Amino acid sequence: MERATGFQNQRLVVVPRPLVREALARPVTRRLVVTDAGAFPVAEAHGRHRPHGAPETIVIICVAGAGWVETAGARFDVGKSTAVVLPGGTGEAHAYGASPQDPWTIWWCHVRGSDVEELVEESGVRPDRPIIPLVAVDRLTAMLDEVISALERDQSPARLVATAGMAWKLLTTLAVDRRLPEQGTPLQQAMKFLEERLDGTVRLPDLAAVVGVSSSQLSKLFREATGGGVLAHHTALKMARARLLLDTTDLTIAHVGREVGLNDQFYFSRQFRRMHGVSPSAYRADRKG
Repeated sequence: MERATGFQNQRLVVVPRPLVREALARPVTRRLVVTDAGAFPVAEAHGRHRPHGAPETIVIICVAGAGWVETAGARFDVGKSTAVVLPGGTGEAHAYGASPQDPWTIWWCHVRGSDVEELVEESGVRPDRPIIPLVAVDRLTAMLDEVISALERDQSPARLVATAGMAWKLLTTLAVDRRLPEQGTPLQQAMKFLEERLDGTVRLPDLAAVVGVSSSQLSKLFREATGGGVLAHHTALKMARARLLLDTTDLTIAHVGREVGLNDQFYFSRQFRRMHGVSPSAYRADRKG
């Protein structure tokens, strides 16, 4: 028999729906409001089936054990260090639950608001792809712990504003984690290779050979993760290093260029201006902080 709540040492807070409606009519919280949040340790027999989905977007962080989710007519396994995001208000059926053999431990929240759709879209979630592998799950559970603790104290308008900010950070962190490469993947290896070679040049075919994929596949991975190509990413890393040197050292412009593998000072200056809109010397002269 599946159950929705009632797990030992669980935490659960539900904002009364009249307060949610009021929050959705106020500045800030009309854009994002946390409506429910909780933590279910070793949630044996946990399961929810919603034939018409939910009005809220549901975020589940699995920190241990295993579970499953069904959406868009497909079933997905959920393991440790994984997030599930189910967009709200779609009318689409969904279901999820704990593995009978290894029940999951989850932290979760439900959110509503005018900005939720864009935040979910930024995370890359789709009906046929509700799963996000997580880079550092502890950061996300800490955010949800803060949300739950705040709502356990009270659900005043001020508290709902505070938890809206926490939920915003949670959702944007999920978007970033989706883009960050998992340890040991070709994309992560390629990015590390580029980071370690800021003072040189790297050819796409050579880099692809190093990480064991084709040039076209590596280009696709970079476009999906960064929005640009391999060369653009390497140049961005070089320019970040150049900014640091300009801000923190007295090295000449030519020397800074050489440090990032651009030995022609004029070419370095053109590249820097193209990205920043000002020359390296003008950037250095501008007061910061």
